[in-house]
Amino acid sequence: MRPVVLCFSGLDPSGGAGLQADIEAIGQAGAHAAIACTAVTIQNSQQVFGFEACSAELVRNQAMAVLEDLPVKVIKSGMLGTTDNIKMMTRLFTNKVIKKNTPFVLDPVLVANSGGSLGDEATLVAAFKQLLPYATLITPNTHELRALSGEQDLHIGAQKLCAQGSHTILVKTSHDFNSGDIEQYLYIEGEMVHQSTLPRLEGEFHGSGCSLASFIAGRLAIGDDLIAAVKAADGWITQTLMAADAPHPDNTQAQLIPNRFIHSTE
Repeated sequence: MRPVVLCFSGLDPSGGAGLQADIEAIGQAGAHAAIACTAVTIQNSQQVFGFEACSAELVRNQAMAVLEDLPVKVIKSGMLGTTDNIKMMTRLFTNKVIKKNTPFVLDPVLVANSGGSLGDEATLVAAFKQLLPYATLITPNTHELRALSGEQDLHIGAQKLCAQGSHTILVKTSHDFNSGDIEQYLYIEGEMVHQSTLPRLEGEFHGSGCSLASFIAGRLAIGDDLIAAVKAADGWITQTLMAADAPHPDNTQAQLIPNRFIHSTE
């Protein structure tokens, strides 16, 4: 069967982000997405109004049902929502429930693109610091990188996290809206090994970060190395945003939804 990516992520009713983004992006990468749902959110393309997190036991039981049944090649996490869920994921690695050397793409979701809180940030940051060393790749946005590292300079922040045990970090400037084109920097063991420039398209997009991280996870599952997976994702995410679904004409505040049913040119 197609290689399996097990995703820990929340349900977004708008379908723009969360587990729906995971399923579509991983499918387009050529892999199969299995899901352990971490939360049910109340949100649209513009804002998170609230959420109800699944218990750590429920999330773990979902994951175990998949791990005992399907040949999971890669783990991907997005919104975990609570410190209990982050600690539960950490135990899956420390207790070797997840096989050693299984690639793990960690998108450390602290807030939604629109700024709506997905949990108390300080406690989530503290819990994430125990999970970060198990990640093959961390894909923070600029806010998340600064919160996790305590540094305003993105490059210093990435190097600091690497020094603290986070092996590989993809720095994205998509949230720095005054920075012109979007710059992305891939750091491995504190050294920048890849840099790319993506066009900053008009409008705001809901779910682009989830989509990028999940597509990378899918490419890792089908056998790409890390740099190849990131390069493929660069091209694919640009295509999805260029083909994004426009908001309803009567709702000028809505964000665009990436069209993830776009095949990569890589």
